[in-house]
Amino acid sequence: MGVATILVERGLITREQLEQAAAEHRSSGERIDRALIRLGMVGRREVLEIIGEQLAMPVVDLGSADVAPEVIQLLPARVVFKQQVVPIELRDGVLVVATSDPFELSALDELRLVTGNPIELVLADEEELRQFIRTHYGVGGDTLHEMAGHGLGIESIEGEADEIEQAQEASVIKLVNDLLAEAISERATDVHIEPYEGSLAVRYRIDGVLQRANVPPTIHRFGAAIVSRLKIMASLNIAEKRRPQDGRITFRHKPQGQAPSEFDLRMSVIPMLSGEGVVLRVLSKTAVLMGLDQLGMPENVLKSWDTLINRPHGILLVTGPTGSGKSTTLYASLNRIVSDEVKVITVEDPVEYHVPGVNQIQVNHKVGLDFSSGLRSILRHDPDVVMIGEIRDKETAETAVQASLTGHLVFSTLHTNDAAGAATRLLDMGVEPFLIASSVEGVMAQRLVRRVCTQCSQPFNAEPGSLPKDFEEQGATLRCGVGCRNCRGTGFRGRVGLYEMLHLTSATREMIMRRVNAAELAAAALAEGELSLLKYDGYAKVRQGQTTMEEVAGALVV
Repeated sequence: MGVATILVERGLITREQLEQAAAEHRSSGERIDRALIRLGMVGRREVLEIIGEQLAMPVVDLGSADVAPEVIQLLPARVVFKQQVVPIELRDGVLVVATSDPFELSALDELRLVTGNPIELVLADEEELRQFIRTHYGVGGDTLHEMAGHGLGIESIEGEADEIEQAQEASVIKLVNDLLAEAISERATDVHIEPYEGSLAVRYRIDGVLQRANVPPTIHRFGAAIVSRLKIMASLNIAEKRRPQDGRITFRHKPQGQAPSEFDLRMSVIPMLSGEGVVLRVLSKTAVLMGLDQLGMPENVLKSWDTLINRPHGILLVTGPTGSGKSTTLYASLNRIVSDEVKVITVEDPVEYHVPGVNQIQVNHKVGLDFSSGLRSILRHDPDVVMIGEIRDKETAETAVQASLTGHLVFSTLHTNDAAGAATRLLDMGVEPFLIASSVEGVMAQRLVRRVCTQCSQPFNAEPGSLPKDFEEQGATLRCGVGCRNCRGTGFRGRVGLYEMLHLTSATREMIMRRVNAAELAAAALAEGELSLLKYDGYAKVRQGQTTMEEVAGALVV
């Protein structure tokens, strides 16, 4: 009895669905069970278990398999990539090998010949098998073996024509696509490709921390081909190796069983001692905008900020270091207030999210379109709300102030360590204190900390004296992640924000007029109850088990 027939008998698919899959089989030759899975009619695991029953083969969970390194080495990488099988156990001289296609029995003879061992086949999920190969044999390992077999590599490049030809080889294209797809699958925000003498490092920034990508050590032989391919994708000069270059790539990624997504990759190439270094910033064109209430703001901060963003005019600032989530907060704020009655225009560098109903302008320094000139121009477009990506100089700051004083609500960002420091930063730029005091309504300071992985988190008791003196443990549930596949063994997955809100009052405005320092301004606002501190929001999230004290302490170091 066939697998498809059993699926019908067990009520997992209908006769009509079977006929549809059979039609796919007749037109393309695709196996019926695989067509059923691709069409979303049945799950991979259900099909796998039925095949296992039919062939009397055990089904293994490769996701949780702990395979000894010496067992991995029993099967050469070229065989693994060619046959799509992996060794998982050596039991009494018999090598247990996992496959997702038990009908391809021709591989058995090659496996016996290569290893010299009797072979026992077990079944594994196709996606789990691919992930296992990526983890233990490296991303793009199959492509690298193919390239080496065709003599491709750094030694084969003799001139610009050869370099272009190699960069357009199908195997090089596949290798670069594999690296980018893996970065996106791992939720990386940046991809770093770094050449060293005799090696090439590929690292992904995940949840704000750089982590080594699992690539085969032979990848350094193809470093020049990888960089050349990326240059072609970004429309850069492939022959220019002495000067830095910047470009952008639109990359389309379709995860298995999911809708395709487009990503905007901002590329920077800089000549290094041992070659060209590349950094790619990954921006999703189809990313789902987060709501303000999804960012993790404390209730009092959210309520205060919600009131401010609905004001008719004034300046609202979000401050923090690079990568602290300032843009995400601004986008969520704009999304909250955009409507048919409100015209919103932004000037950004770069445009990270596409917001429906918002007119977004991309900074272009080559034609003189920067934050300041862009802001002056958009004020003639009758906006109600304006967002400037960043206030970097006196000219932009003064234009923003004038916009707020003429009846516009202005959002922007500053690089300061805390909320109170925003006023001091504007004073340092040369903005008059009376202009700051009369235009700025509120300042939000923020940081991002890694969130404890929900799949491997465990409660723990802190060592005596290891917590800050002002940290209250009453009702606390301290947790930490022990590391699992879900979090790449880090104990963290995803990030959550820490927030500090300063709402200016008549007293603090008067202090700005007197040019008081940030510490005095913060103390006065705290006494008035108009300032919530970053560290206390961090402590609250530690008590709730969302993050760890080490993460909070690291985020608050200035």
